[in-house]
Amino acid sequence: MNIAEKEAALVRLGQYLAEKSPELEAVKERAYIANGWFIPSFIDNALDNISQYFLSPAPLRQWLAGYPTIGNSRTPKTVGIVSAGNIPLVGFHDWLCGFVSGHQVKMKLSGKDEILMKHILEKMNEWYPEQAGQTEIQDMLKNCDAYIATGSNNSARYFHYYFAKYPHIIRHNRTSAAILTGKETPEELSALADDIMLYFGLGCRNVTKIYIPVNYDFVPLLKALEKYSYLADHHKYKNNYDYNLALLLLNASPYMTNGTLLLQENTSLFSPLSVLHYSYYIDMAQLQQELSGEEALQCLVGQAFTPFGNAQQPSLSDYADGVDTMKFFLEI
Repeated sequence: MNIAEKEAALVRLGQYLAEKSPELEAVKERAYIANGWFIPSFIDNALDNISQYFLSPAPLRQWLAGYPTIGNSRTPKTVGIVSAGNIPLVGFHDWLCGFVSGHQVKMKLSGKDEILMKHILEKMNEWYPEQAGQTEIQDMLKNCDAYIATGSNNSARYFHYYFAKYPHIIRHNRTSAAILTGKETPEELSALADDIMLYFGLGCRNVTKIYIPVNYDFVPLLKALEKYSYLADHHKYKNNYDYNLALLLLNASPYMTNGTLLLQENTSLFSPLSVLHYSYYIDMAQLQQELSGEEALQCLVGQAFTPFGNAQQPSLSDYADGVDTMKFFLEI
């Protein structure tokens, strides 16, 4: 397939994901049964984002146009991809880059997120059997020319050890933060609630820390977060909430809550599941300068930054850890 044919194939895939056919609905149900964190509404959100922001004709064509050499013939290399499993289809973008680059892709999927990706590959193989051999799912990645691996800071150490002599992209723990002025509209705070609570806060683009001015009024934010009060009925999430609430009570630590999310003043960017950290600031320009060098920060949300509600709507060019995956594929 040439690049135009691949573009058309991806647009077709995007339309399939957007249609929510009975076949796809059955796959979603199996994914939810296999991983209780993948509730149907969050799977739908992931599918909608992929179909709208990755596989719609206009953004896809614009993204491909940014790589003039993408259609050039090249000797196919074999690239191993180790995918995470924190949110639905988190490894899709890596596969997409491999598919359009023309390289052979071997994927090691997380047991937490294998059903959806396998179904997508099965559909692509069904529609385009001539491309069926380009992507393989494997339990062990061996004999690859390059590697992309996503995991925790701990697993990244092992990845660096095993893949050091190969071209590689190795991703570490990242998270996102928001800077508030106290003048946000109810609509903006509602959108911020999405940035915080989508996927239970498990994604690297989820806001786990907010920076607020002195004398900030928390009431409007707590009210906006009530749109996710239904998560309190999710037993896995509720167990985390109860555990973290118990820790705060045992340590006599001040906190606020709306019954679903705990707010705690804490300097750390990373917060436990069901907890949102906050810190006060005096000078926003100084705060922005301090955060500009923070390697653990994937996304900064606010009126002057990534718009509220857009943290979990990355574009094709919003590369994980800021490393251009498409460029990596084209240059190996």
